[in-house]
Amino acid sequence: MLRRIATTGLLVTALTACGGGAGSAGAEPTGGRAAPAPATPQQSPPPTTPAAESPVERALSEMNVEEKVGQLFMPIVYGTAADSVSGENQARFGAQTPAKVIQKYHLGGVILFPYNVKSVGQVVSFTNGMQRASKDIPLLIATDQENGLVSRFSSVMTAFPGAGRIGAEGNPELAGQVARATGRELHALGVNLDFAPVADVNINPRNPVIGQRAYGDEPKKVAAMVAAAVKGFHEAGMASTAKHFPGHGDTNVDSHTGLPVIKHTRAEWERIDAPPFKAAIDAGVDAVMSAHIVFPKLDPSGDPATLSKPILTGLLRKELGFKGVISTDALNMAGVRKKYDDGEIAVRAVLAGVDLLLMPNDLPKQYRAVMAAVKSGRISKERLDQSVTRLLTLKHNRGLLAEAPTASAEEAARVLRSAEHRRLAGRFR
Repeated sequence: MLRRIATTGLLVTALTACGGGAGSAGAEPTGGRAAPAPATPQQSPPPTTPAAESPVERALSEMNVEEKVGQLFMPIVYGTAADSVSGENQARFGAQTPAKVIQKYHLGGVILFPYNVKSVGQVVSFTNGMQRASKDIPLLIATDQENGLVSRFSSVMTAFPGAGRIGAEGNPELAGQVARATGRELHALGVNLDFAPVADVNINPRNPVIGQRAYGDEPKKVAAMVAAAVKGFHEAGMASTAKHFPGHGDTNVDSHTGLPVIKHTRAEWERIDAPPFKAAIDAGVDAVMSAHIVFPKLDPSGDPATLSKPILTGLLRKELGFKGVISTDALNMAGVRKKYDDGEIAVRAVLAGVDLLLMPNDLPKQYRAVMAAVKSGRISKERLDQSVTRLLTLKHNRGLLAEAPTASAEEAARVLRSAEHRRLAGRFR
C-alpha cells in the first residue's frame, strides 16, 4: 500500500495539477444572441487545483477499521526471529510467530525485551523480518533503553549510565550526547522508538520505581536534561518519549504492583512535576507516556492518569499543547488494572486521549473491545482517526512512511560499542 509513499506522492501531485478548469474565459453564451461586451473586462477566477494528499492522509484513507484499530496496539512478541515458533505467542495471541501476530492484528508496533536479544546480527535480522511482515505500513519497533537500571539491550549495546548518574554531573550537554549515542545504536539495530527519557522529578527518597532512573530532584535541572536528551535522540533519528505523565516522582508505591496516589496540589504540580514535560514538549518530543497513578488534585475521579480525560486531554493536550502521541505505560501493570477489566481499560484509555496501547495484558480481548466500541459509536470514527493520524505522523516524521526501514548488520557492528561511544561511557567512571 504505502511502502513507497515518496514516489506515490509525486504522482498524486502531478495528477491533481492536471485537473484544470472547463471553459475558456470570454466565450460567447449559447443562447443565440451575442451578449454586449461589458464596460470593464471581467476575468474568470483561476481554476482551483485539489491539494495533493500528504503521506499521512493517503495512508489513513487506505486503511479499514480493523487496520486502524491495530495501529493503536504495541504488544510484546516472543522469540528471536520474525518466524520463531513460540508456544507463548500461540497461547497469548493465537498465532505462532511474531510475523503472524503482526499480520493477524494489523499491529502498529511491537516492543522488544532482553529475551528477544541474542546478538547484534540476530536483532537486525529480527527487526528487518518484522518490518517485512508488516506489509502495508512500517512498524514502530520500540524498547525501554533508559540506560542504567532499565537497559533492555545491555547485552549488545554500550553500557551508558542511567539518568541519575548523568544528572549528578549537572551538564545537560552530556545528557544529549548519551541520548544521541544511545539513539544511534538503537537505530542501527532497527529500533525506531525509545521509551526514554524519564521526565519525573524524584523528590521522594523512598520512591521504589523511579529513583536513579530520574535525572534528579530539582525541576529546572531535570527539565534541562530532558530537553537535551530529546534533542540528542532526534539527532540520531530516534523517536523519543517523555515519561511518566503527569509525574511519578513523589510516591512510595510501585505502579507495577499497586496504585500510587500523588497528593500534590495543582500549584505543586506546576512547580515540581510539570517543568520537565513542558521542556520535552518544547524540544519536540514524539510521545508522552502516561503514569498509572491517581492524582486527585488533577482529577478527583479516582481513575489513574492513563484513564483520565481531564489529565490526558485536558491538561496534556489542551493546556500544555502537546500534539504528538500519547502512550500508556504497560497495560499489564497492576496500577491500571484495579477498577476495570482488560477490555474496558483499553476503551477507557482511548476515550481519555491515549493513542498507543502499550503491552496489552490480553491483546485479543482488548483488540475486540476497541473494535466493538468503534462499531457501536462509543469511540467515534473521528476519535479513532485522530489517534491513527498522530501515530502515522510520528512514523512520517521519522522517515518510516517514505520507505520501510532496513537495518544493516555491518553498520550495526560498526556503531554498537564503537570506540567513540565507549569513550563517552568512560567519562562517568
